Amino acid sequence: MTEQLQPCEAPEARQFDFWLGEWDLTWGEDGRGRNTVRSRYSGCVIEENFDGTPSMVFRGMSISAFNARLKVWQQTWVDSQGGYIHLTGEFANGKMILFNRPLDSDGRVLFRMTFYNIGPDSLDWDWERSEDGGQTWELRWRIHYQRAVSQG
Repeated sequence: MTEQLQPCEAPEARQFDFWLGEWDLTWGEDGRGRNTVRSRYSGCVIEENFDGTPSMVFRGMSISAFNARLKVWQQTWVDSQGGYIHLTGEFANGKMILFNRPLDSDGRVLFRMTFYNIGPDSLDWDWERSEDGGQTWELRWRIHYQRAVSQG
């Protein structure tokens, strides 16, 4: 009899593990912040806590999980400005790409986030917007992640 993997033990459920840890963030010319990303609930949930200080008064958090039934990653983001975003996507070709649902009635305004250049101690993240249903994308925010050095 073959032992079945639990949903959170499947290899796909580990695809976001590269993001786990304490991160120092930089963007633009002098943007700096911090992101803490933890595994929760027996490895079934990735919990992100973003803090934009000292560069901006902006905080947010996300919860991400691999939906084994749908075979996609799902993420919900909420923040200190009342923002709420639901994204879905997948890890392929060395990148994690998540898309939101369309923001307008004709489905043409989309957002996506892409995690790329993924290494053991750094990665890059882009937030992009499309007003033509995904034909072209405009970069809105690029963040470089560097693993935080332990202070212990």
